[in-house]
Parts: sequence; structure tokens; C-alpha cells
Amino acid sequence: MLVKNSKKIVIKLGSNTVVNNKGKFKKDWVNSLIRDIKRYKKNKDVVIVSSGAIALGQSYLKIKKKKIKLEMSQAIAAVGQIHLAEEFQKIFEKNKFRTGQILITPDDTEQRRRALNVRRTFENLFKLNAIPVVNENDTTATTEIKYGDNDRLAARVAQIIGADTLIIFSDVDGLYDTKRNNSIIKIVRNINQEIYSLADKKINNYGSGGMITKLDAAKICMNSGCHMFIANGKNKNPIERMIKTKNFTCFIPKISTLDARKKWIISSLSSSGKIFIDNGAAKALGNGKSLLAAGVLKIAGKFSKGENILILDEKNNNLGRGLSSFSSEEINKIKGKQSNEIESILGYASKSEIIHKDDMVSL
Repeated sequence: MLVKNSKKIVIKLGSNTVVNNKGKFKKDWVNSLIRDIKRYKKNKDVVIVSSGAIALGQSYLKIKKKKIKLEMSQAIAAVGQIHLAEEFQKIFEKNKFRTGQILITPDDTEQRRRALNVRRTFENLFKLNAIPVVNENDTTATTEIKYGDNDRLAARVAQIIGADTLIIFSDVDGLYDTKRNNSIIKIVRNINQEIYSLADKKINNYGSGGMITKLDAAKICMNSGCHMFIANGKNKNPIERMIKTKNFTCFIPKISTLDARKKWIISSLSSSGKIFIDNGAAKALGNGKSLLAAGVLKIAGKFSKGENILILDEKNNNLGRGLSSFSSEEINKIKGKQSNEIESILGYASKSEIIHKDDMVSL
């Protein structure tokens, strides 16, 4: 099976898999997972992305309300995160593993420079033979509660480290074909509206994602050359059980020639602005050329150099996205100008391309 042959595996644990209905950490279950990892880890790098900080914090503080304001959720997460890390530390030590904690915000995955810094941290932890435990930094990331219960975060981590496989353990066996016989769909090769229509909108107990965000995560993986599995994490030894029963949904990555840089660009969850270009520039982009200042009509949004922006034609059709070589302020000064005029306008030498072809992905 693919899991056995993978070199880098990310395992995402939902709140309901690590915290029980009484708000207690499921020590026996997590211990069985670590034993599974120990069994299959040889020559593999493994990362765990775990939810549960807010759930544990609520339990410790004896807060039973399910709907809590964002500011209070962040404070509760700060309390729960310590307990979550401590519980993982104890179990890893029991199984003679090293571990390290990485707290990530959306900016760490969406901004390429920060994403590369995160990647280096992972690589160094792997060199130390440690298993990183990752969570969203709930205390500072105001979008975390809406991020998708760490599903998309796990996919971004898988992409950043170049993982072969992402396993999402949830409280279901996979994606069900609710429109036919309610059986598990074993393999998904393309995610379209029909697939999204099968997603159960229900969110259980402490979870904040549901199937929709798992499909969002699968799209990221499929565009990154990473297989993704949705499997049941209710029972002990979930990896062993998954391999033996073959009860899961597997999302097959699309065959792509995109390099790592372009993979990051195409699957970015958000863009910082928009560039509108004329028909001549649109034709040039279609032929694999870079975007020059002369073809820029206008921009929308405020962004810095290196940020991910959308490229649209005169009719507002989305042509692609790329990393800007200039800030929005600079582009406003040089839009419509020839490349040999840029230095005199800005007062310093710079690149001639607004977006270089190597930093661009056409749609």
C-alpha cells in the first residue's frame, strides 16, 4: 500500500479523534497511533497536525458552551495548547520518540518567504529524528477558527514539506456516495461540484471543519502531487486498521509538470490583489511569456513585492496568478510604460517583468 512506500507522511487528527466527549485527551488512542507510526516509520519523515487545543482548554476551564466568541476562543486555546503539547510529549517519550511543536498561522503558509522558513524548521527536526506536532496558532491567527479544523493547514504542511501522503483521521470512513447507495467512494481523481454535493455539512462536537474543508484540503494535495486519504480514526491503531481493512477514500494527485514554486502559487488559498492586463499582454501570457509593465491597465488591492496576485484580462476573466516583482505602489507608477523607462520612473534599477513567467501559473 502507498502508506508503506511513502517517504514523507502527514497525519491530521481532528478534535474528535484526540479529545473524548468529556473533554479529556484520549491517551490510549494516541498511544496506539504512535505505536502504528513506530511500526511503519522506517526511512520515513512523519508530521502530526493535531486539533484539540480549544477542546482541552474548555475542559480544563470547565467551559461547556459550544459557541464562543473569537477573542475568548483564543484565550481558551492558549490554555489548551499547553495541555495538548504536554500530553503528546509524554506519549512520544514513552515510545522513545523525540518531538517538537510548531505553531503556524495562515501567513506562514501563504507567504512564500515564511513558508520556506517553516520548511527549513521541519527539515531540521527530521534531521534530529523528531516528529513535529503542528497546530494552528489559535491565539494569534484570527482566521484559524474558520480555517477548516486544520484540514487545509495539514494539506499546506504536506505541500510545504513535499509529502507523498496526507492521512486525515476523522469520525467517518471516508466520502460517502449519498446520491446512490451510500457506500464509500474508494478513489477520487477529480473534485468538481458533483463531489462537493456529496459532502455532509454536519460538524460534530468540537470540530470546526466537516467534509467540505476535507475536500478543500484534497484539492491542494491533488495539485501538489500528494495522495490524500480520509479514514476513520475512532478505533485504536488507526493506521494498521486502515491498511488491513482498506476502508478509506483516496484522492489521487493530478499528473503535473509544475515545479515546487508553481505548486505553491496555484494552490494558494488567497490572493493579495489583482492586475488587469490588455489583450496583447493576455496573448503573450498564453504563449508562455512574462508579464511586462506595458501590458498592465490597472490594479486592485494593496500588496507588497513577492505577494501572490491574480491576473485578469479586460473582461475580468481570470487568466492565472503569480508572484509580483513590484509592490502595488510601484506598479501604479510604471503601468503602461516600456521596460526601459522603469529605472528613471522609480529612481532605481529593478526587474523588467511585473511577473516573471517562472513565478506565474496560467489557468
